[in-house]
Amino acid sequence: MSAPSASVGARIRAARQAHGWTQDDLAIAVGVSRSAVAQWETDRAGQIRANISRIAAALDLPVALLLDGAAPQPDPTPGTADEIALLRLYRECDTDDRAFLLRTARKLARNNNG
Repeated sequence: MSAPSASVGARIRAARQAHGWTQDDLAIAVGVSRSAVAQWETDRAGQIRANISRIAAALDLPVALLLDGAAPQPDPTPGTADEIALLRLYRECDTDDRAFLLRTARKLARNNNG
């Protein structure tokens, strides 16, 4: 998705189009009617807030990106003992194991965010 759009509806439309989806495709993914998607995208009455987590999951985006136009930025420095331990262990791994760990961590993060 490009620069943040002015409204939640516009951001939903842009994300849907970036996926190459029709309104019907998004409606099926979220479990609503196509007219509900049309209402969201034109910022008319609709249950955007009630469905926002399912919309974000279907579009594989953070909820904050749809609501506010910007994804939350995580703190890049490790803070907890667990984070520091993970970083230290990661650095001790060879290249193949690092790649495996990154794939696994990404999969786990997607499972927990959706």
